[in-house]
Amino acid sequence: MDEKLELVVHIHKDASMGAYTTKTLMDDLKDKDNKIKSYVEEIHKKYQEFADKAKNILLDNDINPEEEGLVSKMMSSMGIKKEVKADNSDSAISDMLIQGISMGVIEMEKKIKAYSDNCEKEYVNLAKDFLKFQQKAINELKKYL
Repeated sequence: MDEKLELVVHIHKDASMGAYTTKTLMDDLKDKDNKIKSYVEEIHKKYQEFADKAKNILLDNDINPEEEGLVSKMMSSMGIKKEVKADNSDSAISDMLIQGISMGVIEMEKKIKAYSDNCEKEYVNLAKDFLKFQQKAINELKKYL
């Protein structure tokens, strides 16, 4: 694969996993009375938008984007279900999301540093927009702690 697209591949993987986990969380909160639910939906939509943008770039470059593995998805789903069952307060949900998104922020910062010299400016800007979205989400989630 062209190294110029490595950053886009990472955006796709991270955004797809974020969309999957927030969808799982939304399903688990469906019958609960949490104030955070509407914000989780917003985060989910943004993750899906970034996943779709990255996927389209990859497809335009004849690269079939890989989805996260079934094992990773199952582990994530089980972890979310366990956390929600243990404590489904807005504070606990916010804390769980902040931890997960923070890992994504760290990885995205590393990828931007590693690939920004070799990538199209458009792809670097997409990565920076994705990073800003994640950082904003963390700041918004802190209101629920």
